[in-house]
Amino acid sequence: MLAEDHPPVAEQVRELLGEEFDVLAVVAHGEALVKAVRRLRPDVVVTDISMPGMDGMQAARELVGEQPGLPLVFITVHDDPLLARAALTIGRGYVLKASAGEELVDAVKAVLDHQYFVSPVLGRVETLVGS
Repeated sequence: MLAEDHPPVAEQVRELLGEEFDVLAVVAHGEALVKAVRRLRPDVVVTDISMPGMDGMQAARELVGEQPGLPLVFITVHDDPLLARAALTIGRGYVLKASAGEELVDAVKAVLDHQYFVSPVLGRVETLVGS
């Protein structure tokens, strides 16, 4: 499941994920993401953070509240370690859009394997998740 509000980016990310995974749906905002996940029950969710209406973090909080342990990767332009730390209290992956081509598939595989993944430019995972 993919949530991304910019159609060209959504298409690129869908194609990238589609090389290794079945993408059940692509939605453009948090409310649609919550509804689609409830209906389709995907194995993993990849969501942008900044979207109109309910953003990706709000949607993710709601989904994880309903489905604890739901594998979730944030894909974003925000390279702020504090935002990454906050996102990693909800999901297990944080990938910068600028490096998604090299990192997103690995991030999805990691979260499906119950591991954390963070774009290396943000620092060590252990530092961000406070383990």
